Amino acid sequence: MARAATVTMTTQVGSVTLDGPIMTASGTAGHGDELGRFVDLGSLGAVVVKSLSADPWPGNPAPRVHETQGGMLNSVGLQGPGVEVWLRDELPPLLDTGATVVASIWGRTVEDYAAAAALLADAPAAVVAVEVNLSCPNLHHGRAMFAQLPDTAAEAVAAAEACGRPRWAKLTPMVADLVPIAAAVRDAGAEAVTLVNTALGMAIDTESRLLRLGGGGGGLSGPAIHPIAVRAVHDVHAALPELSIVGVGGVSRGVDAIELIMAGASAVQVGTATFADPRSVGRVAVDVESWCRRHGVASLTELIGVARAR
Repeated sequence: MARAATVTMTTQVGSVTLDGPIMTASGTAGHGDELGRFVDLGSLGAVVVKSLSADPWPGNPAPRVHETQGGMLNSVGLQGPGVEVWLRDELPPLLDTGATVVASIWGRTVEDYAAAAALLADAPAAVVAVEVNLSCPNLHHGRAMFAQLPDTAAEAVAAAEACGRPRWAKLTPMVADLVPIAAAVRDAGAEAVTLVNTALGMAIDTESRLLRLGGGGGGLSGPAIHPIAVRAVHDVHAALPELSIVGVGGVSRGVDAIELIMAGASAVQVGTATFADPRSVGRVAVDVESWCRRHGVASLTELIGVARAR
């Protein structure tokens, strides 16, 4: 196969044009420029910051993170400074890196989503989209997530319209069928869906007989959930080909990102890998371009959704 001399890495997520397909994943790169010492944040497609609520939130009790054989469990609980403090203190240094920014918001009620979104209405233009996190597993304690029911997911996405910019809905794999939920958030105004958030998990210290995490259970991320993410992206893209998808889950190599793109993702986020190596998101971006060049792919968009049955 002939090598491509150059590769066009530009991609489209809804109405948002990104210079590259690789982003950080919300919750894994902080609220600001924390990874800036290791990665040129301006070279990424976007930096997706840790989810913010309208008001400050302390998060869950420690311990918050536990390594597993195939990844990581976390029960951080969306600790954050609130949108106003983020806009004032943490966004400006992030923008100084030249980064394109996607804000992420969460809430316990529909009104919470509306309040957080409204505070972002006057954010700088470099905040190009808002990811509406409907699916954090560490807040609900037995209650259904917004993302587990089409109606509640749609309500939260509709309430976030107050942000005045494109909305992406972040969904959970912990449902029987993602397609009707993806369709519901699309109909409520989401230009894209982010697939997938962490899966529910738990670990026990067999010596002390105590749960490993202070919040009880947690969200499983890392390589263990990569096949789940690929299946979710594939199924939603097959059913709703006009809906943009951001793939996330277990990406630590360029080929992992290529797999999600072939399943139907227009862009990919790198999350848990940055805990092991904070340079990983930049390395994945370079690897994706190198893979395309080696395989004669002139434009990344040629690969979106090309996977087919054997």
